[in-house]
Amino acid sequence: MAKTVVGLLRHGQTDWNIDLRLQGVTDVPLNETGIKQAEAAAAFLQSSDWDFIASSPLSRAKDTADIVASKLQISEVAIVPLLLERSFGEVEGMIYRDWKRDYPDGIAPGGETEEELHARTILLLDALLETYRGTRVLTISHGALIRAVVNILSHGEFPLDKQRISNASLSIIVHEQNSWRIESYEPASLAERSK
Repeated sequence: MAKTVVGLLRHGQTDWNIDLRLQGVTDVPLNETGIKQAEAAAAFLQSSDWDFIASSPLSRAKDTADIVASKLQISEVAIVPLLLERSFGEVEGMIYRDWKRDYPDGIAPGGETEEELHARTILLLDALLETYRGTRVLTISHGALIRAVVNILSHGEFPLDKQRISNASLSIIVHEQNSWRIESYEPASLAERSK
């Protein structure tokens, strides 16, 4: 059976990341630090490790993907809507701790539920396998979505409680012998690892 490798790279920093605001599907751009993080991630990565790049349509992910693609000399970034961040509906823009205080059940009015995110994550894994089977694809997406992938494939072992998936961090998952597994779970930023 062909081995399929998927990199899970989180986009670079935005101003809302600094404030710990829920971004969801609000299109918040990279800030200066985020651009530098994307450049550092690109410098860390090897072009020989990746065949394709796929990105969420949100600009913070797409711009990160474009920076990485340029360095790796991959001519095209595929836009994959299933790589979108979890929608937080009416609470997008709210500070995370205020959301947790006001909505202790974790439900975001008008947003995507945990169950819906879980179901979309399964669809994403199936779609990546269908499109990229037997290749190595680097995906650029978002914290909540990456958390969901890691949580599902580790059967709830990771991420650890309150563990943050840092901007420009990279974890790798692999599909072979009819199942997915986590090859490496690295919540720290590649910018930190490349120092």
